[in-house]
Amino acid sequence: QVQVVESGGGLVQPGGSLRLSCEASGGTFSMNVMGWYRQAPGKQREVVAVITSGGSPVYADSMKGRFTISRDNAKNTVYLQMNSLKPEDTAVYYCKAQRGIGFTAYWGQGTQVTVSS
Repeated sequence: QVQVVESGGGLVQPGGSLRLSCEASGGTFSMNVMGWYRQAPGKQREVVAVITSGGSPVYADSMKGRFTISRDNAKNTVYLQMNSLKPEDTAVYYCKAQRGIGFTAYWGQGTQVTVSS
């Protein structure tokens, strides 16, 4: 049974930083595509950044330059370094892991990020 577990959320002041982590475990295959998504109250879930096992990251335009996604293939773990956080970054951040595009997507339970003074 695959489990996806996020950690690292919390309360931070505007301009601050947070680092999220996500580990996918329990599978017999590598999660070649892993990514971060977020959902703010009253809004649809949106993509933040996605990275493949080859290390090619893709970012949503509004996150470019502030967020950095990285991964440890051996641990099926993905990270999201978030800098220069803004109040509008407040959301529940979810991790998604897949063997590849088109394969079953496994989601974590989400971690709350709140940016407020």
